[in-house]
Amino acid sequence: MKEEILYGINSAMEALRGKRRAFELFVSRDASDRRMEKLLKLAAEKGVPVRNRDKRDISRLCGTDHHQGVALKLEGFPYTGLSDIIDAWRESGERGLILALDGVQDPHNLGALIRSAACAGAHGVIIPKDRAARVTATVEKSAAGAAETIPVAQVTNLAQALDELKEAGFWIYGAADSAASSLYDQDLSGNVVIVIGSEGEGVRPLVGKKCDFLVAIPLRGGVSSLNASVAGGVILFEVLRQRLAFSPQN
Repeated sequence: MKEEILYGINSAMEALRGKRRAFELFVSRDASDRRMEKLLKLAAEKGVPVRNRDKRDISRLCGTDHHQGVALKLEGFPYTGLSDIIDAWRESGERGLILALDGVQDPHNLGALIRSAACAGAHGVIIPKDRAARVTATVEKSAAGAAETIPVAQVTNLAQALDELKEAGFWIYGAADSAASSLYDQDLSGNVVIVIGSEGEGVRPLVGKKCDFLVAIPLRGGVSSLNASVAGGVILFEVLRQRLAFSPQN
């Protein structure tokens, strides 16, 4: 069974509330605040053993000092299948919203995008298996526990996955700095997939051809593009804004 070490209070809290099996919770001897008390109570309710350790020991265990005095040993991250995301969306009866990431490689960007997708009410996140960041402890820490609340699928071929989503009834919107169409001119009230490209190259040409629309976020000032996670957040919450503004059933 694959195991991993998750660190950070929020990440550990959400993991303990989730479906993964947790084996041990390590906490710093001098860590004490209200959130830590809630974490320890939750661990006790779940029957997870708690081990007191020095901060330096936890840092060695996590491979970082940014652990807030908490490390949780648990099962490896459970990816879901694309078909499972589609099935869950259909069962929800809601308008679909899915985030697809075309080669995002920075784990902090991936974590922030997963968090934004979860907060915007997306039904899932899709990432490629190759040449892209996978969900690691760093990603889960950056997502502040959100990775436990939204399905994440790894796919071998993102272009084929977009074809499958089209067949299921989704419109595909790709973010592109050079696009002639503004994000704010789009009707995003239907079933939509938002595609965000990699930090350096953006959406790849093959994936771009699968998009029904390429859209740009209007910018002012001397900077020509946004960080991938910021761009994803802007577009996701424009989808949510339109749904809240124009529908009596949100």
